[in-house]
Amino acid sequence: MTDAPPAFELLPGAPHSPVLLHVPHSSRTVPADVRPGIVLSDTELERELDHMTDSHTAEIAGRAAALAGLTPWRFVNRASRLVVDPERFPDEREEMTAVGMGAVYTRTSHREVLRPDGTDPEPLLERYFRPYARAMTEAVADRLAATGRAVIIDVHSYPTEPLPYELHGEGPRPPVCLGTDAFHTPPALLAAARTAFAPCGETGLDSPFGGTYVPLDFYGRRAEVGALMVEIRRDTYMTEPGGPAGPGLSRLAESLAALVDSVTA
Repeated sequence: MTDAPPAFELLPGAPHSPVLLHVPHSSRTVPADVRPGIVLSDTELERELDHMTDSHTAEIAGRAAALAGLTPWRFVNRASRLVVDPERFPDEREEMTAVGMGAVYTRTSHREVLRPDGTDPEPLLERYFRPYARAMTEAVADRLAATGRAVIIDVHSYPTEPLPYELHGEGPRPPVCLGTDAFHTPPALLAAARTAFAPCGETGLDSPFGGTYVPLDFYGRRAEVGALMVEIRRDTYMTEPGGPAGPGLSRLAESLAALVDSVTA
């Protein structure tokens, strides 16, 4: 038995809402039994969490859910992405493996050692990654069964200046980056997001981060599953790195709520 908090949480919304706000990278929690596998000192780990955590994104999603006319569902990762990253492919399809950031990270944001070479990812995949993937799959299937469709809106943030681990950090870094998928991001969803986030500044597409998260059971197969990634530049709402939120958070929550409302209508 363990007294560790749950690794993820599904927060119910309205029965007829198709929207699932997905918040995968907001937590700084590294369970005590995972900590020994990370070679960083406590001070170094805190700094790495500052850089890699999408701070306050769970609060943005929570506020948006409270503001929305029809409450969306929320799926929130309660463990740090340094435990496992639930949005990575767990195999050779994952391009971030090239910089030691597959589903189980072995390198830091600055390409330094996070876990020793030769670390077996399987125990963490089995304990954290696969249960998360199954639960997200079930949450999406539930929205499909209840409403005939599902809309996954991924809530992320990114630093104002590129970090060394970024593979595509040389491109534009707008206040709001919208990550898309050719199959799962219909034009109407993208247009709704551009309108909703207009009060927050310029919106860009797929730079510095692109793509969307869709559980593999539906990926490329079920067009009824829409998906969009919302990447918010951190200087628009918080002190970097890892500092407190500022007044910009409320504006972002209002824009996210507006997107939820337009999708739900």
